[in-house]
Amino acid sequence: MTTWTALTTLPGEAAAYALGEDVEALDLEPTALAVLEVEDGSGLWEVGAYYEEKPDEVALALLAAAHGARPFAVSKLDETDWVAQVRRELSPVEAGRFVVHGGHDAADIPINKVGLEIEAAMAFGTGHHGTTRGCLLALERLLKEGLVSRRTLDVGCGTGVLGMAAAAAWRSVVVATDIDPVAVRTARANAIANGLSPWMRIARADGLRAPVIRNAGPYGLVFANILANPLKRLAPQISEVTAPGGYAVLSGLLHDQARGVEVMFAGHGFQRVDRIRLEGWTTLLLLKG
Repeated sequence: MTTWTALTTLPGEAAAYALGEDVEALDLEPTALAVLEVEDGSGLWEVGAYYEEKPDEVALALLAAAHGARPFAVSKLDETDWVAQVRRELSPVEAGRFVVHGGHDAADIPINKVGLEIEAAMAFGTGHHGTTRGCLLALERLLKEGLVSRRTLDVGCGTGVLGMAAAAAWRSVVVATDIDPVAVRTARANAIANGLSPWMRIARADGLRAPVIRNAGPYGLVFANILANPLKRLAPQISEVTAPGGYAVLSGLLHDQARGVEVMFAGHGFQRVDRIRLEGWTTLLLLKG
């Protein structure tokens, strides 16, 4: 089988997600769609679509022009190349007791580790990015300190890896939401594949006003691995849904952005417990007083 890819970049998170939704609505629906920030400080976002047959380049070009994006680069990957790429991108990644891995490595995960299986084709957070690993390390610290969260929230869940880690650790309610419908489907598939769906409520939501979030709170732990500006905007809502004595794990922050986010959350009752720096990114662990 041949895999086709269509990739473009454009400025702005909202514009990228809007383009991604329109790509998904084309007659030939992609088998996977990724919307990711380009990690060079440029403010650009990448929209990547994956197909089992050649996509309509004219339709993609029209969408790119309408959204102010660069023209899509359409290319073909042979099956052997694609398998090699998947395995290369998903070599197991450890973060404390957690190991994020692809299905091809499932049999090699030590029995004393918590394996979280994520496939590279579902590209919304595989554990290889410093932000995801930073969040898992923050969770590891909380577990070592004896935290038990009866209700956990994962905002902007992507693959669902952070929510799955909490569900695996505590076997308690986890609400995981994302604005991207492809991410929601991906997170649901991953939760089923890992045997964690009984504890997870996964839904599409923009912000934290959705009933699926409000009805299950307050939360002992909130993950929000998104970006600095959305985190600042969501600070009041995250504070509202976090229980007193609960924690927030925030990431998606360049090092020079972390202080501004920390100050914003301090104004809503949080204090910093830890700061984890990995690969140019900062993860904040905050306690709500």
